Amino acid sequence: MAEDGVIREHEVYFATLAEQAERYDEMTGHMRNAALFEQELDSEERNLLAVAFKQAVGQRRSSWRIVCAAEKDELAKGNHMTTASARNYRKKIEKELTDFCQTILALLNDKLIPGATTAEAKVSFYKALGDYHRYMAEISDDIERVRATTAAKTAYEDGTKVAETSLKVTSPFRLGLALNHAVFYYEVMNAPTEAVRIGRKAFEDAVREIDNLGEDAAKESALVMQLLRDNLTLW
Repeated sequence: MAEDGVIREHEVYFATLAEQAERYDEMTGHMRNAALFEQELDSEERNLLAVAFKQAVGQRRSSWRIVCAAEKDELAKGNHMTTASARNYRKKIEKELTDFCQTILALLNDKLIPGATTAEAKVSFYKALGDYHRYMAEISDDIERVRATTAAKTAYEDGTKVAETSLKVTSPFRLGLALNHAVFYYEVMNAPTEAVRIGRKAFEDAVREIDNLGEDAAKESALVMQLLRDNLTLW
């Protein structure tokens, strides 16, 4: 319907405006609304969606780490009152972080992945699915951590199957997935050997083919390859 198209267009416009104003929480709402329409997101709109949730969740991940450190510090000092205050504040941040993660995970599972018609879109969405389950695992304990970790592992593996079947080894989408998959093994699974294997394979496969790319494509791939190399050096 024409009316739906106009509403969708307005949602995307408001998302771009929210990005310029650095109001990322509102940007997530506008891009979620746009994604719920029948029309598939194009590459620019996928990027807007990714930026919105990455910023909204990223800010809270950073806050969570700071408050966690403060809580541990107060606990070590034996300050029970301030420890409790820090713990309550951490839980408030965890609730906000969880809400954003659950929103994007539901959108990915129910709408975006089933409706994706290109390999690049599918790989992008599977990477996001893995990432937001990974962020949930970071702040969870016990059974919830196991569930989030298992879901992240499955998402990265499903994305890898699509990437290896349909995308070149130099594709920034394939490389980006490998980068985050490797980070997941290093940070969440505590398996540095597997992290290095995934990262090194992606890097070395791309190195062999990158000279066959045009200048612009090579630049985009090289950016992700540099991140892979940096991580491999650290690990």
